[in-house]
Amino acid sequence: MKPVHVLAISLSACACILGLIVFLMQGHTIAILAPKGLLAKEELTLITNVVSLMLIVAIAVFGLAFFFAWWYRRSNTRAVYSPNWEHGAMSELVWWAIPIEIVLVLSAITWSSTHALDPHKALAIAAPPLTIEVVALSWKWLFIYPEQHIAAVQSVRFPVNRPIQFLITADAPMNSFWIPELGGQIYAMTGMSTELNLVADHTGTFAGRSANYSGDGFAQMNFTAEAVSGSDFDAWVESVRQSSESLTLHAYDALAKPSQANPPAYYGNVADTLYDTILMKFMAPARPDDSLPDSVIQAGDRSGGPSMGMPGM
Repeated sequence: MKPVHVLAISLSACACILGLIVFLMQGHTIAILAPKGLLAKEELTLITNVVSLMLIVAIAVFGLAFFFAWWYRRSNTRAVYSPNWEHGAMSELVWWAIPIEIVLVLSAITWSSTHALDPHKALAIAAPPLTIEVVALSWKWLFIYPEQHIAAVQSVRFPVNRPIQFLITADAPMNSFWIPELGGQIYAMTGMSTELNLVADHTGTFAGRSANYSGDGFAQMNFTAEAVSGSDFDAWVESVRQSSESLTLHAYDALAKPSQANPPAYYGNVADTLYDTILMKFMAPARPDDSLPDSVIQAGDRSGGPSMGMPGM
């Protein structure tokens, strides 16, 4: 088979795959390409810049592959066969210098964006942040509002244009918390508290999901995240407070048992320091003879251990 025919078949296969993807995506929105928050918009800009830089090489390589297959075809008598290019200094310079420069630029962008999109860094917004404590269970999400003394399962609501400080842990296998339209994912781990700062600049309902496989109920471990006006949020808090359900320690033990496809549930009262209790249950008690600093031995550290996170994707 001639090289030009192989190239044509390869291009046709790529076109078919792209066409199939477009067909399957009709009527659906790719969440990360439709950001509804400050952090998500910055992440989309980062993705666009990185992909554009990489396409400089990709497009050039595919273009040259097509050109060589066409120019050096058997019927083209003008093409001169000259395989001994070992000492082509200019050619070597071109196909080494350009990729190296692109890699250097990508390295600089990665370095700066890693710090700029640090999930632990508070957002530069004047409004006071709303703290929401998140617990990954099997296979559901628990959201605790420590200031409002309420809680919700599989549903989280917050005011638009107000920074949200998510404190995230797990009482189950390691998981990953993700609201694609608002920002990047971050791990949820037992005995540790990670932090994610987000803000929604549009009202609406967004899909939240688990981004780390965690067993049988992984596919149903989704939740709804809703950004509403400040007055609507206050009214929602008052309505949840009217619920007769209380999330006591005993009720939490029952909730933490593995279950699948859980419907949203709301609790009008939450046991004090429930989040800290969940964290500390995985912490080994310090022995009196441990030669550790008092700041490490003390159990009052809210973080419950070192934090780990993933900015962006």
